[in-house]
Amino acid sequence: MRQPNDDARAAAHQGLPAQCTVRIELPRGGVLKRREDGRLDFLSPLPCPFNYGSVPGTRSGDGDRIDAIVLGPRLAAGSEVTLPVLAVADFLDAGAEDPKWICGQPPLSRRAQAGIDAFMRLYALCKRQLNRLRGLRGTTLYRGLVLR
Repeated sequence: MRQPNDDARAAAHQGLPAQCTVRIELPRGGVLKRREDGRLDFLSPLPCPFNYGSVPGTRSGDGDRIDAIVLGPRLAAGSEVTLPVLAVADFLDAGAEDPKWICGQPPLSRRAQAGIDAFMRLYALCKRQLNRLRGLRGTTLYRGLVLR
């Protein structure tokens, strides 16, 4: 698993709360992700292995709410859950900082870390292609998992 440098690690943790509330947008096993306004964001070619959502009241470098991966059993789209923030997937989307907060019950196992790392590497490849199709410029890159 790649680890970001110390500067990236510090930046990823800036403003990171001990816990947060996440609104689920894509349940574990789902393929259809919608934006916060309800419009279709993308249709995934593979089912998502995690619950994927966003943190209300936050904004990321891309202008959207901060994304969050929620570990554990499948949760319904639109549901909200409050959990500890265990790590950050350090992600750059079309040149904008776009961290993904990793939420769940501690501890974050090495197996879970490896699964998140593999998912984020594949996600970066897919997102890079989607950004090209959308005409977005700038680097799209997963820089590593930053543990708390």
